[in-house]
Amino acid sequence: MSDDDVTTIGDVFGKRYGEVLLVRAGDAGPEATVYNTFPLNDCPAELWDKLDANTIAEENGAVAALLNGPRYWLMSSIGKVGRDTLEHKTFGGLEMIRQATVQLNAMNPAPYHVNKVDRKAVFTFDAGREIYELVDPNGGRWVMQTYSRTIDKVMTLADLPGLAARLSLPAGWRYEARTPAEPVRVDTTSRDACVTQDDLANSYSLQA
Repeated sequence: MSDDDVTTIGDVFGKRYGEVLLVRAGDAGPEATVYNTFPLNDCPAELWDKLDANTIAEENGAVAALLNGPRYWLMSSIGKVGRDTLEHKTFGGLEMIRQATVQLNAMNPAPYHVNKVDRKAVFTFDAGREIYELVDPNGGRWVMQTYSRTIDKVMTLADLPGLAARLSLPAGWRYEARTPAEPVRVDTTSRDACVTQDDLANSYSLQA
């Protein structure tokens, strides 16, 4: 796939968003269609806080609806394939764009378990800006793509460097903060992304 096929949005670091996941039963287990407020709006609290997952599921013929957010991007730019043709949908007055399909490992995925995400995207983390990673027992590095206020309602960027002390990491895992000398790119335009969450609901992508 050439760079001409990818539409890139820059300056996304720190931008707020929210997601609605519509869950249906797929051949390989639970499957969720992901709708995201970014870049249409900043997921205003007065609308987000009124969303009702049961009502959304019923209105959309889904087994369940999951509310994921609010969240804040940690990459510098997002490249997306086929952005101009993505479906728009409104939930409780919040306009969102269909961004991905997720194969869930369970209806309520547990921390540190892997979900496969078909998102056709490139996440770029600029050199010289601190990033936050989980390192698994095999040496795989998972870069934090978003931090979440789902569990810690007042989480901020300033909390991230010291997060290791608050996480219940599985045996053999560790959490690190580092400042890369070169850009870090997670290119999943032609493969599924491997995504996990920690026990505070922050999300990470496995670097290839």
